[in-house]
Amino acid sequence: MQLLVTRPQPDADEQAETLQGLGYEVVVDPLLKLEPFDRGSLSLDGAQAIIVTSRNALRALDALGRLHDVMHLPLYAVGGATARMGEQLGFEIIHVGSGTADGLLPLIVQGCGPDAGPLVHLAGEKLAFDMKGSLEQHGFNVLQPVLYRMRPIEQFSTKTVTALKLGTIGGVILMSPITAKTYVRLVRNQNPAGAEESIIHFCLSEKVAEALSGVDGARVAIADEPTQDDLLALIAREAANY
Repeated sequence: MQLLVTRPQPDADEQAETLQGLGYEVVVDPLLKLEPFDRGSLSLDGAQAIIVTSRNALRALDALGRLHDVMHLPLYAVGGATARMGEQLGFEIIHVGSGTADGLLPLIVQGCGPDAGPLVHLAGEKLAFDMKGSLEQHGFNVLQPVLYRMRPIEQFSTKTVTALKLGTIGGVILMSPITAKTYVRLVRNQNPAGAEESIIHFCLSEKVAEALSGVDGARVAIADEPTQDDLLALIAREAANY
């Protein structure tokens, strides 16, 4: 099975290498690009912990030269991959969530105190889960500086369009709702010959799958849990019957 990898770089190449190691053919076409920016909103006065719900927040922090400002604080990371990046960047105290932002919430509530200082959620311009509002319901003061945006690309690469028109791509991997929405827009605009009807769309979560509602007749498969391992297991099951 040939798979289209759509996540941003450098995650796209990392995922492609994993898939190729498992015997899949891969077309890499990142549909989003990380764009860090500093609006001067990163305040750490009295902060008790940092919250990160995407590796892209750590990449943006690094690109903006602000890592040294936060490394002394405990890091609450959404999942294992984010935690490993935090460790590589120099964080020493890391608490690891189950892989989703809402799954990270109970860990923060249990490990932090509303009176111990503000929590700082390093955010992107668009968020799938309202971490700030959810924590405020538990009495926390939450700062949410926006450090980056994910900019959608304007068109598929020539290689992707050709593969879609030839029908060689059997599966598209979609890791986020904004990626899925971008995919829908590009399919509509570039109209690769109804390719979506023969493709399996491998979605990391239900929310990602919901973003595909604009593609008529799309075949959707959703990972049991929103982790790379579960996604790979899903692809293996579907590929066995492809």
